[in-house]
Amino acid sequence: TKQAVFNIIQNYVEGCTFLDLFAGSGQMGIEALSRGAKHAVFVDAASKAVEAVRANLKHCKLSDQAKIAQMDAASFLKSTTTRFDIVFLDPPYQQKIIDAVLPMVVGQMAPQGIILCETERNEQLPESAGDYEIAKTYFYGKAKITAYRRKEGQEEE
Repeated sequence: TKQAVFNIIQNYVEGCTFLDLFAGSGQMGIEALSRGAKHAVFVDAASKAVEAVRANLKHCKLSDQAKIAQMDAASFLKSTTTRFDIVFLDPPYQQKIIDAVLPMVVGQMAPQGIILCETERNEQLPESAGDYEIAKTYFYGKAKITAYRRKEGQEEE
């Protein structure tokens, strides 16, 4: 799935600010940094995940371009002032977490930002959130990647 996601966003990664929400091992944010992202933020509530992200960043010599936050997604999104160019969400499946945090993510997006959500193939996501709407849906085995973009003609306030 990682390769598929980066095929989708390959033209937008260079110089971007990337948010890996529900980071797990941090593989998505680390891949973004290795492909030229300027900065990546990794958020996960689990201490084991944060330890893994920290170790993986150190191993890849990318720690200087990263920030790690051990907290739940909603708390992070309420507290950050950073504007993100690309956000990747991969929360636990079938818990409707994306429904709850997607409107908060929209509030942290840069003008041409892209939001990517990984879910189970049959999980239903909102058609839109704020001025973002589903631009395209991709299917990979049991997984689905849903890409949200700003609605046509909508400019950031």
